Amino acid sequence: QLQLVESGGGLVQPGGSLRLSCAASGFTLGDYAIGWFRQAPGKEREGVSCISSSGGGTRYADSVKGRFTISRDNAKNSVYLQMNGLIAEDTAVYYCAVSKFSLCGAGSWDSRADFGSWGQGIQVTVSS
Repeated sequence: QLQLVESGGGLVQPGGSLRLSCAASGFTLGDYAIGWFRQAPGKEREGVSCISSSGGGTRYADSVKGRFTISRDNAKNSVYLQMNGLIAEDTAVYYCAVSKFSLCGAGSWDSRADFGSWGQGIQVTVSS
């Protein structure tokens, strides 16, 4: 059974860092691009980042460029999101998702329609 499990969330002060992990089971994660999304209270779910199956291609939302880094270890069937310089606006539930494709779309990498399976989400709260 295909499953994605996020971990590494929590409460952090502004300017702090967190590293989210997405562990996959039931399928070979290395065959697919993986995305990170987030949803803040009262807002639409938005794309944060995407990484291609090989790890050679990445995409970021403008709001996180230069602060977040996505990476993957296909041998461990895992994808990571290193989040530095966190701000209050980063507070949200973060989800990882498996793309239907091996590449992140050039113009629509954050289209939710391109992602077939989702984790249960993990809370990230940035507050002093």
